[in-house]
Amino acid sequence: QVQLVETGGGLVQAGGSLRLSCSASGRTFIAGTMGWFRQAPGKKREFVAASISSIGGRTAYADSVKGRFTISRDNAKNTVYLQMNNLKPEDTAVYYCAAKPYTGSYRNSGEYNYWGQGTQVTVSS
Repeated sequence: QVQLVETGGGLVQAGGSLRLSCSASGRTFIAGTMGWFRQAPGKKREFVAASISSIGGRTAYADSVKGRFTISRDNAKNTVYLQMNNLKPEDTAVYYCAAKPYTGSYRNSGEYNYWGQGTQVTVSS
C-alpha cells in the first residue's frame, strides 16, 4: 500500500511564504510524476504544479502560480516539496499531493494513482 503524507500547511499573511512537503512510502514504490493540486471551498480541484519525472528535473506550473511557487523533489527520500512565496488570499485552499509510478500527463487529477490527505493553507489579507 502506498501512502502520501503531507506536512507544512498553515495560516500566513498575504505576501508570506510556506513550504509543503509530501513523502511517499510503500513497498517498492518509486514515484514517477509527483504533483500538487488544490481545492478551495465550492470549487473544483485544480492543478498547481508537477515534478514530471524523477530524472531531468522537468517541472510544470499552473499560470496562477508561475513565478511564485517552486516544486522540487528528493528522489532518495521519495519526497516532493512545494515552496510557496508571495502568497495571496486566492491561494487559500486544501493542498493535495499526488503521485503515480510512471511519467506522462500531469494536469488532470484523474491521471494520478495515489493521493495524500490534504493540508490546509490559509492566506489572510
